[in-house]
Amino acid sequence: MKLIKIFILTVIVAFAGKATAQELKFGHINIQQLVSELPAKKAADAQLQAEATKLQDQLKVMSEDLDSKYSSYLSQRDSLPDLIRATKEKEIQDLDTRIKQYNQMAQQTITQKEQQLLQPIIQKVQAAITEVGQEQGLIYIFDLSSQVVVYHSDKSIDCTSFVKDKLLAQ
Repeated sequence: MKLIKIFILTVIVAFAGKATAQELKFGHINIQQLVSELPAKKAADAQLQAEATKLQDQLKVMSEDLDSKYSSYLSQRDSLPDLIRATKEKEIQDLDTRIKQYNQMAQQTITQKEQQLLQPIIQKVQAAITEVGQEQGLIYIFDLSSQVVVYHSDKSIDCTSFVKDKLLAQ
């Protein structure tokens, strides 16, 4: 009986030693670089650029209208009666205010569109990173683009190619 207890204790110690002696595996990836190289990101950028161009063109038309009205006002200002001059000044101020509001709304629209286009890409990248981490038996995968990791050794596995393969296979 004592021999069985010693044997069991020896086996437990041997397995516990082997379990703690396992090498911890870490990985790293530069998510920012990976995302910028994806075809989906390039397509999203092209779509975003097209949207920005449309908004910019409209802003240009509005600005040209303002410039035209302002030039016309300046050339006639001295010959206009006070009421018409005040009306034209108010019209120019209102147009300037609308242009500023339009510019602000256009920037918000572009930001929202960018988030809308990038969200599915980021979700796919995260899912691929999770799969690679599980397949490779990694404990952590650090994002080098976030600059939170201050050191990584050569033993850390670069997961970029694994994740890229997963994303391209989808």
